[in-house]
Amino acid sequence: MFSVRLTEIPLPTSEREIDNLVGWFIDTLSLVRKRGEATADQGTAGPVHRLLRDYLFAQPEVSWDAQMLADELALTPASLNHHLTRLVEAGIIGFSNEGKGWRRYFLRGGSLGNAIEFFSLQSETIVKQRMALLDSLWNRENPNLGTEPVVSEKPPLCIGIVDHRPLLPESEESVLSQWMGDFGLLGERPGKEAHAESISVQLFQLLLKRDLPLSLDEASELLDEQKPRIGRILERFRNTGMVQRVPRIDRLNVALWSAMTAQYQRRGEDWMLKKGGFQRILNSKQQSSLLSTLKKGKLKVDDVEKSVKTISIDDQMLLLNLLGGRLPLGHRMAGYTAEEVHREIAVRIDRTLRRMRRVAQLLEQAMVS
Repeated sequence: MFSVRLTEIPLPTSEREIDNLVGWFIDTLSLVRKRGEATADQGTAGPVHRLLRDYLFAQPEVSWDAQMLADELALTPASLNHHLTRLVEAGIIGFSNEGKGWRRYFLRGGSLGNAIEFFSLQSETIVKQRMALLDSLWNRENPNLGTEPVVSEKPPLCIGIVDHRPLLPESEESVLSQWMGDFGLLGERPGKEAHAESISVQLFQLLLKRDLPLSLDEASELLDEQKPRIGRILERFRNTGMVQRVPRIDRLNVALWSAMTAQYQRRGEDWMLKKGGFQRILNSKQQSSLLSTLKKGKLKVDDVEKSVKTISIDDQMLLLNLLGGRLPLGHRMAGYTAEEVHREIAVRIDRTLRRMRRVAQLLEQAMVS
C-alpha cells in the first residue's frame, strides 16, 4: 500500500555533497522520525541513510538480498524489514521474490529519476482520487463574501498521501476520520483523534460548513474545548495546506470602534486627526460625524460601519493600523470550493515534486563523479 508523509523542505545548499542530498530525500519523505537534538554525524551514520547512499542510490540497477543488507548494516532482520517496508510504501523501491531465499530489493525504474517519476504519478493520482470525498462533504452555502482577505504566512507543507482502503468492521473510525488521518490532519500518531467523533473531526466538519473564518474563541465555545488544544489542532490543519489563517474582515468595524474609542479617551481629538489617520483617510463629513459622537461618548459599531462603508477594505485596515488597533485572525478552508482546496494543495505538492526531480538529478551526477 502506498503511504508516505511528504514534507516541504528548501533545496539543499550544497549541490554536490552526496550526504546532504541523501539527507534531503530522507527528510522530504519523512523516512526517519526526528527525536531530540541533532547528532554529530547529522544522521549520515543512520541505517536508512547508509542503505540509500551506499546501496540503493549508489547502484540502482542492482537488487539487494535482504539478509546481506542486514549483515552489512549490522541490523537485525526485524529492524531492516521496518526500514525497507517504509521505503516500499513510499514507492521509491520495489522487491522481487524471484529465485530462492530472501527477498531482493531494488530502486524502481533502474534509476533515481525514474523512481521519482513513479512516485510523482502515484502521489498526484491518489490525491486527486481521495479529494473527491471533500467535495461530497462540502456544506458552505455563501462562502464568497465579496472581500478576499490576505492570507497570513503559510507554514511548510506536511501532508500524508495514502492509498484508499475499506474500513475494518470493528473500526472506531469513520470514513472522514480515516481520510483525515491519511492526509495528516490528525497528526503523526492520531490515537484517539482518529475516532469518528473526536474534537479534530468535529472541528474539521465545522470548517466545512462555516462561511466566515473561525476564531479560537468561537471554536472553543462551540466545541466546549480549551483554546490551546484547538490552536494545536488548527496548526496541524494549516500544515496540510487545506486550512488557512486569515484576518477577520467581518470584525473590522468592531476593531475600528474599539480602537477609536480607546485612542480618543487616551490621546484626544488632535491626535486622532493628525496621527490617528482621520485626516489622511476620512473626508471632512466622516471626520466630523465620528468625532462629534466620540465627544458625547455615544459612538457605536453601527456608527462606524455607516461612516466607513464607502472606504475600501484596504484603507479601513490602514486606518485601523494607524489607530494602533489589531484585527483578529480566524481559520477557514483554503478555498471557496472543494476544487479550490484541491488546487491549492496540488500546487504545493507539485512544487515539492519538482524539487525532488532536481535533487535526483544532482544526486545522480554526484554519484557518477
